Order: sequence, then C-alpha cells, then structure tokens
Amino acid sequence: MFQTSLDTPVGILMIEGTRDFVTSIQFASARPQGSKSCALLSKVRTQLREYFAGKRMVFDLTSNLSMGTPFQRSVWTQTMKIAYGETTTYAELARRVGRPTAQRAVGRAVASNPLMILIPCHRVLSAKGKLSGYRGGLEAKEWLLKHESAVLM
Repeated sequence: MFQTSLDTPVGILMIEGTRDFVTSIQFASARPQGSKSCALLSKVRTQLREYFAGKRMVFDLTSNLSMGTPFQRSVWTQTMKIAYGETTTYAELARRVGRPTAQRAVGRAVASNPLMILIPCHRVLSAKGKLSGYRGGLEAKEWLLKHESAVLM
C-alpha cells in the first residue's frame, strides 16, 4: 500500500492505493508522518489539483470498490454518474439503485464512501434539496458545490 496527502481548499485529503488502484481518499485532520507514493497516487494528486483549480470535471483514475457490500457498490456507482455541477437527492439515488424506500440505507452507503471527491457524494442532498451529512463537514460540501457551479458559468 502507498499513501500520500494533498492540501486542498476544503482540508487535507489522505490518498491511499496500490500501484494499480486508488483505494481511499478521505479527509484527514493532519498530514501523515510519512508517506510513500507511487505513479498512480501522483496522478491522483495531479487530477485533484486540476479539479480544485477548475480545470478538471471528470477523473480518469482506476479505483477498487471491492471493499463495499454489493448494495454500497451500487450506490457508489450511481453516485459517480451524477454529473459535475449537478445534484440529486438521497430519495432519487435510492430509486436509481432499485430500492425506492431505502433512502436511509442509501444515506449510510453514501456516508461510507471510500473515495471522497472521486465518488462525488457532495452532490447528494436531502429530500428538500438542502445540504446534509458530509464527512468533510457542511462547509466543505457547500464549497465543493459552489466551486463546481462557478466553473460551469
């Protein structure tokens, strides 16, 4: 396993993976003491920098979501289909995975997203279209949504 970190406008991101797959992108309270990177993680850092600079709307990275349950993977796959600058609700996401009454289960799956930003869980809103639940904090979620809207203008 390799790991590195990246300072972003919304906080420090801890990035982990192998030579072949990104396995985790999470918010961290501090930079790791040591880091050991590889070519793939360098590519992740580059693409995340481009995203935060408003120069990238789609990521071209290999990831491994095998650590999730089949239901979680279906939610994460549908979440990755939410276009840059767009949003959806937990209820709509539940409908898309074929479980229209499972909004809370969808919310838990979104909350356990292993690849923050790459799987754009910040684009999922409450039923009334309000900001709710984001591991990076609601300020970060709001910043990411405004950033994407500003880039599209």
